[in-house]
Amino acid sequence: MAAKRLTIQERRAFFHALVSTQDMALMTVPQSREYVMKHFDITDGQLRQIEDEGMEKEWPPLNEAVQEVG
Repeated sequence: MAAKRLTIQERRAFFHALVSTQDMALMTVPQSREYVMKHFDITDGQLRQIEDEGMEKEWPPLNEAVQEVG
């Protein structure tokens, strides 16, 4: 099965969901990954790429925390 191509908006939304569930201590890292993969119907490989991209580009909510502290 071929993975569907994701837009930047989709990737940012998935990253936000992943980080938010971890930050609010709602789920462990593995649980939050599983939740996002199932909820948005994406593969583990896609999610890991999204994680890398989001961390590299400091997508929200990462950059929101930096702005609040400053």
